[in-house]
Amino acid sequence: MLNQDQAAEIFERIKQHSTADEVEVLFSGGRSALTRFANNIIHQNVAEENYVISVRTAFGGRTARSTTNKLDDKSLKRVVQSSERLAKVQHPDPDLLPIPDASGAGILPREGLPPRHFAETAAITPVQRAETVKKIVSIAEKHKLTTAGIVATSETVEAVFNSRGLADWHTQTSSEISITMLAPDSSGWQKANSPNVANLNAAALAETAARKAFESASPREIPAGKYTVILEPAAVLDIVGFMFFDFGGLSILDQRSFLNNRVGTKLFGENINIWDDVAHPLQSGPPFDGEGVRRQKVQLVENGVIKRLVYARATAEKMKRSEHRDKVGPIAPTGHGFPLPNEVGEAPMNIVFGTTPQRISIDQMIASTERGVLVTRLWYIREVDPYEKILTGMTRDGTFYVEDGKVRHGVRNFRFNQSLIQMLSNVEAMGSPVRASGEESFDMVVPPMKVREFNFTEVTRF
Repeated sequence: MLNQDQAAEIFERIKQHSTADEVEVLFSGGRSALTRFANNIIHQNVAEENYVISVRTAFGGRTARSTTNKLDDKSLKRVVQSSERLAKVQHPDPDLLPIPDASGAGILPREGLPPRHFAETAAITPVQRAETVKKIVSIAEKHKLTTAGIVATSETVEAVFNSRGLADWHTQTSSEISITMLAPDSSGWQKANSPNVANLNAAALAETAARKAFESASPREIPAGKYTVILEPAAVLDIVGFMFFDFGGLSILDQRSFLNNRVGTKLFGENINIWDDVAHPLQSGPPFDGEGVRRQKVQLVENGVIKRLVYARATAEKMKRSEHRDKVGPIAPTGHGFPLPNEVGEAPMNIVFGTTPQRISIDQMIASTERGVLVTRLWYIREVDPYEKILTGMTRDGTFYVEDGKVRHGVRNFRFNQSLIQMLSNVEAMGSPVRASGEESFDMVVPPMKVREFNFTEVTRF
């Protein structure tokens, strides 16, 4: 693994090759390995070690970036020259700020940051991954099902060095299990991800996926319409993930956010509270952004009211000069910028939902439901109306009819057309937030939710 001293030495070599006013270097990469299985057998095992060095140079308001994954001196010189040639032909950017120094980026909260690197995860071998798959397959065979999925681990680094003395470094491990269980006319699914492999229970995930598959067998068709739904955490994650890029200041300035003219207003139900918090014990990722600025904890939504946006350094300066400055709450860099140059600006990437004092389990949500639908996950989600945040998508891998407080049977999947604003205004109950993984959005800490009047518009044939 590339270590901090080696990265610092590479940065010094890059500085020697550069004639730019300012130089910034991003390091990313590491070791990753994946075991893939289908039809109850392993069919692929891959491993890779790769590091990307991304060099940004600046000359008097002009900046550009070039990347390489070669660490020899000739390649480093070439990537610096490439970045400088590109920078010199750019038009000057009046909003480009000097790169931050260590004091301007803020003090990294190392003491309060939970461990993100675990030696046990980094040391996982192909044999251990195969043993995990063996457990999953044995459960599939016990239930006469076919299974497919992945078991993956990684050990990665992220770092920012610049010519004003900033040197941010972060190492992390990751472990992930994704399982699909297939029956002749039904399926079940589970997925989990954690920096600590000890937090993943492959057998429990497999049993849950299997149960969803055989309990939803011979699915019945029920009419489309508005139903009370019980959304498991993965379903919550994948649908709400479509709104968080709108919490960046640049999206307001570009007039592409559903929060334009809505910051400070009550948009969701009283029980909705959302933070961006990289230091939350169930979160992951580096405590700094793409420029090396410290990530701050930001409450985005408080009791349904849109409280704050997140900002990169340049966006905060632009917002202070804009017509929106008196309508968007506090304006200051929050450490959520993406590497420059980019067209997106910033976004909160460490989402944590709050919950109500009356947390209830999914079983309790089911027991309190007269007529509704239990949803394992959503997929193929697309945006229909960006300002009202109307999304369309489909249920998948375990959709059940609930009646008189009990799960009665599996149902054919639905297509939905649903406003996120309405959905988060109609949350009747929530459970305990958990670290959830899906397929349509990034990992978050979200609770299961019971939501009234969720709009299913069509029934599928499966």
